[in-house]
Amino acid sequence: MNDALRRALMSAGLDHADVAARLGVDPKTVEQWCAGRVPYARNRAALAALVGRDEHVLWPTSGHTRPRVPPGGEILTIYPHRWAVPRETWLRLFSRAERGIGILAYSALFLIEDPGITRTLADRARAGIRVRLLLGDPDSPEVAERGKEEGIGDAMSARVRNALALLRPLTALPAVEIRLHRTALYNSIYRADDDLLVNPHVYGQPAATAPVLHTRQTHDGILAANYLESFERVWGTSGLNG
Repeated sequence: MNDALRRALMSAGLDHADVAARLGVDPKTVEQWCAGRVPYARNRAALAALVGRDEHVLWPTSGHTRPRVPPGGEILTIYPHRWAVPRETWLRLFSRAERGIGILAYSALFLIEDPGITRTLADRARAGIRVRLLLGDPDSPEVAERGKEEGIGDAMSARVRNALALLRPLTALPAVEIRLHRTALYNSIYRADDDLLVNPHVYGQPAATAPVLHTRQTHDGILAANYLESFERVWGTSGLNG
């Protein structure tokens, strides 16, 4: 029995027939998934996006989740999927930040709905660490287009609005800045000082299924520098939330 999937469906207000219609499968197939059968990779990705959960939450033992560690260079680790990045990694990077934290995404809801993550961001902000959050403008055509690409339609805008609502308590902290962008993102960027987790976007797939590169800025490196420059460009052209 897949209790995590059953709870996610209930939370999203979906029954077997709803899921079957959205994914183009038989309702009995959805019933089998809830009973414990693991869907094929494409259906896992679509179902996770439909209920707004990362795959590893719904199927923690499916697929290859071990990160690849390159032999050297600016890339420290390559994760096959964003959902394969351990929660402890996000917490460690953000909690150790001493100069600045930056998030550039459309919603970043998978982080923002985690109370431990938002508490860590708030703690860093109270310590005087600048926290900059760049989320997609929910009314922008770019966010709407991304929703179409992922096959979730208006749910993308709803995810952004949900993230903004959850972030409202952080806006009272002087070190926290939230801006809305209207950028066609090629990747999401998560920064903690010199460490970056870069999540390239794959057309037609949720960001959670795309890989993540863990890179670190070095004195003579250019990889992390390019992504940092991209972050600053989007920051400079984005509007304040509210």
